[in-house]
Amino acid sequence: MDHPKPKVLPAGHRYPSLGRGTLEAGRMRFSVPPSIRNSAMVNEPGGHGSPNPRLEGSSIGRESSKVSSRCSKGRLSPERHERLRDKMRRRMESGDKWFSLEFFPPRIAGGAADLISRLDEMGAGGPLFIDVTWHLAGDPGSDKETSSMTIASIAVNYCGLETMLHMTCCCQSQEKITRHLHKAKQLGLKNILALKGDPVDDQWKDKQGDFHYAIDLVKHIRSEFGDYFDICVAGYPKGHPDAGNFEADLKFLKEKVSAGADFIITQLFFEADTFFHFVKACSEIGITCPILPGIFLIQNYHSLQQLVKLSKLEVPQQIKDVIEPIKDNDAAIWNYGVEQAVSLCQELLASGLVPGLHFYTLNRKEATIEVLKRLGMWTENPRRFLPWALSAHPRRQKEDVRPIFWASRPKSYIYRTQEWEEFPNGRWGNSSPPDFGELKDHCPFYLKSKSSKEELLKMWGEELTSEESVFEVFTHYLSGEPNWIGCTVTCLPWNDKPLAAETSLKEKLLRVNRQGVLTINSQPNINGKPSSHPAVGWGPRGGYVFQKAYLEFFTSPQTMEALLQVLKKYELRVNYHIVNVKGENITNAPELQPNAVTWGIFPGREVIQPMVVDPVSFMFWKDEAFALWIQQWGKLYDEGSLSREIIQYIHDNYFLVNLVDNDFPLDSCLWQVIDDTFELLNRPPRNDRETEAT
Repeated sequence: MDHPKPKVLPAGHRYPSLGRGTLEAGRMRFSVPPSIRNSAMVNEPGGHGSPNPRLEGSSIGRESSKVSSRCSKGRLSPERHERLRDKMRRRMESGDKWFSLEFFPPRIAGGAADLISRLDEMGAGGPLFIDVTWHLAGDPGSDKETSSMTIASIAVNYCGLETMLHMTCCCQSQEKITRHLHKAKQLGLKNILALKGDPVDDQWKDKQGDFHYAIDLVKHIRSEFGDYFDICVAGYPKGHPDAGNFEADLKFLKEKVSAGADFIITQLFFEADTFFHFVKACSEIGITCPILPGIFLIQNYHSLQQLVKLSKLEVPQQIKDVIEPIKDNDAAIWNYGVEQAVSLCQELLASGLVPGLHFYTLNRKEATIEVLKRLGMWTENPRRFLPWALSAHPRRQKEDVRPIFWASRPKSYIYRTQEWEEFPNGRWGNSSPPDFGELKDHCPFYLKSKSSKEELLKMWGEELTSEESVFEVFTHYLSGEPNWIGCTVTCLPWNDKPLAAETSLKEKLLRVNRQGVLTINSQPNINGKPSSHPAVGWGPRGGYVFQKAYLEFFTSPQTMEALLQVLKKYELRVNYHIVNVKGENITNAPELQPNAVTWGIFPGREVIQPMVVDPVSFMFWKDEAFALWIQQWGKLYDEGSLSREIIQYIHDNYFLVNLVDNDFPLDSCLWQVIDDTFELLNRPPRNDRETEAT
């Protein structure tokens, strides 16, 4: 049987659909049989239109890419497409209680990355939405790392969280507020908590054209943006301090709801009866929208005093009697705060008047998570709609296919595809060029490692002595065992999190990494596991998921040469793509078409294939994958140091390889491919007589 010949794509080669630009010239420096070296294939455009000139190499310009050929009908999860008020209505009709979480922007830039990590952690527990407060003194509508707009945008786009942005209107012009709202819409924000707010300098400056009250903002949103935004307003269970009396404040609240507000979140309170009285009064005046109780957890004496001062609330005497004697014991106050919050929430939920709970987290996670766990509302193992992290931006609601290469760097993928007008839905489609944005040296803070330089040096080595030192870092990451200085390696440049719970491949991965096959992505073969499987399941219940075995790694030129020889035995079963930093590459991918490596079958739906190996996208990913060697690892060391030279050598000389075993019902052959490769490498060289005899 004739085997298909792999395509050798030298540095000067371009996929025809990528345009007429050229990659950096150069020759491959590894042994390839002449029959393979001369068999480079040139693909016809295949009806994808004329060549599309762009920048040289695989780093592409920022123009928008219409990928309508990749879109098809069908929705995997209706909830992804619902607006917030519809999600609430559906939960209320089914009797499912929910929770939501409030956060405030950090005061210093260094705290922004920590807050995004907190959003990822607490978002895993299953909140219906989160909200981000608005602080005029912090330039909230700007692009600063610490602005309310930036944090809310990241929560939506990169953390995949339904997000509500607070917006205050006191002493702000209609034009400025309108600019903020247009920007919020552009960034994918769909929910606004409309507030009056306070002047920055505590002085009310009444200027013509300024908004004065929250109702002005609600009316303006509905007038200028119609029904695009879901609007929340604040309710005060004991009346707003500036309203004069409780009845007058209720009247103002009714006006805000009548003007277009969809639901209410209350100011904090300490006793359930306070909330019950408020809900009853709202009902009597004709307010029928959902009312969510705002829950404040007492976590220390100082924060309680500060919040009471700002909210002008009185702490009930029975709470004071407990707090005062232990005010200097933070642990005791924390424990009391958790118990008090659990008791309050249980009473609220038991009343039947509360559809959900809204927690003022103060950007702290422990107490809130503890309360939610005790209430049985925290989701320990959230179901995944898809096997990768979602974005909540409206334009990405139908997206359900991505290349596997960014599986451990989903925020980077979202960042690099943010200019796309449409996203793959149902299938990845043809290999026409996706328009991946470039990653700059100074990438956004939310794409950088969460660890400090000092922490990274302890994990990855303050001093490297050889390539084997790098191999050891990879093996310590995989094993979870402390390294030579007793530090646990919890991340690598290509994965900023500890090794995934799916550890079925751990021993195999350890074995090959010790030999210099430095793995950065892998998945086992799966043949019909239930979609509810705790490790590999995704999608609706009642379905089955499938995977082809996949392995992606860096390795040396010597190992790559042997690998190519071994792969000839697996030509019909294994697809491969091998590339170096210059873009010189070899692949046997048929016609450079994508290969589905993860798919699912669900009742009453078409087959869903959310992850593919796409040869064209791989060339964009390789730029990022190689750059991480230098940007995140090499730059930890001084120029000219041995450690820096070792990382630079790996960057300049190693190859990035991906392998796919297409026979998913069988045990994966990829580990045998690697074993055969090292067996060939370790085979004693034949002498001249043996060579002549053959």
